[in-house]
Amino acid sequence: MNLSRSDVQRLLAEHGIRPTKTLGQNFVVDANTLERVVRLAEVGPGGTVVEVGAGLGALTLALAGTGARVLAIEIDRRLAAVLREVVDGRDVEVIEADALRLDWAELLAGVSPPVTLVANLPYSVATPVVIRVLEDAPLVGRLLVMVQREVGERWVARAGEPAYGAVSVKIAYWAEASLVGRVPPTVFLPRPRVESVLVRMVRRAEPAVDPAVVPYRRFEAVVRAGFAHRRKMLRRSLAGTVAPEAFELAGVAPSARAEELDVADWGRLAGAPE
Repeated sequence: MNLSRSDVQRLLAEHGIRPTKTLGQNFVVDANTLERVVRLAEVGPGGTVVEVGAGLGALTLALAGTGARVLAIEIDRRLAAVLREVVDGRDVEVIEADALRLDWAELLAGVSPPVTLVANLPYSVATPVVIRVLEDAPLVGRLLVMVQREVGERWVARAGEPAYGAVSVKIAYWAEASLVGRVPPTVFLPRPRVESVLVRMVRRAEPAVDPAVVPYRRFEAVVRAGFAHRRKMLRRSLAGTVAPEAFELAGVAPSARAEELDVADWGRLAGAPE
């Protein structure tokens, strides 16, 4: 079973629900797009999928149809109630919660890998949700996220590219990220004004920078300070955060700017004596 555009329109009308901009509610109503998301997510029998922002359940049904167990997270009480009706009888657990406040350890307690996160996320919460999952949910080994194009491009950007920033480095610390598809506004209801992309992340077996050598919070603090004034040379933007001699020890030019350093460079710089 799939939810078509007319099905979604009917459910919204029957329950008196109007999608809200504040929650970024744009529902995928195109069967081909749903099939593509499921295929790229590489989920199936024996696996568990955490879907964030399940909405009315169009993608939820498609994921459940693979034989995977689905944990469907939905923050909107109105949608969660409809979602429970839509997925009734399937191996889907509907959880009414805010993904940014969710206790991920509790959610995944007793769950065996592989665990995949699939989400259609609005601009306002997309990056915080992804970073939270990478930091707090180590059982999630793969993520497939539909997000506004500009956000997705920042996630996958490499050193030297215009979109490269602190979030690019933090994601690269935890995972290999790649842009695997574009999604036009026409597949959504209501239709957004922006293009979306699909980003796939595969968690590294070990972080890109050894946390036993450089604690993650130290690494994060140095990256954050470096990009706070990205147009400045690092010897100025990192003054008071790293010692002047750290640049030579790390093999990083003090005249370099933040966007020139890859994750390994940041790791060496953060690991040098303070």
